[in-house]
Amino acid sequence: MVTVSRVVKDSPIAQQLMSFVENCSWYEVKEHIAEMLRKWEFTDWECMFAAVENGEIVGMASIMKTDYYPLPEIFPWISCIFVTESSRGRRISGELINSANAFAKELGFTKTYIPTEYTGLYEKYGYTYIRDIVNYGGDTDRLYAKEI
Repeated sequence: MVTVSRVVKDSPIAQQLMSFVENCSWYEVKEHIAEMLRKWEFTDWECMFAAVENGEIVGMASIMKTDYYPLPEIFPWISCIFVTESSRGRRISGELINSANAFAKELGFTKTYIPTEYTGLYEKYGYTYIRDIVNYGGDTDRLYAKEI
């Protein structure tokens, strides 16, 4: 059984998440996420979530004010969504997203956003394509939103 926990600074799960990130296969962004964790670059309500199964982290997600896009008017972003290859296909990313959305709703938000290059992934979790967006690297991604 998978449980999702909000990660708190200096907690045992924060250290476990750091190790998870440093050893994950998401090579494009893992150093960026590890640096966020090292410096604990989370302000106010921003945080990470960890999916844990049998004492091991099998996935993560974040909820942030900003992401890799020049769009300060859009937030909160659900980002850093990653599930280990061996745990995929079991809707763990959906559990992470649901936990982040529940937290956002507790904070008073009524909508969350997910950026992605993929089509067909986040629609199954209730997200609707809004438009294409250009990230700071100049690449085009898809912006999805969900009323919560």
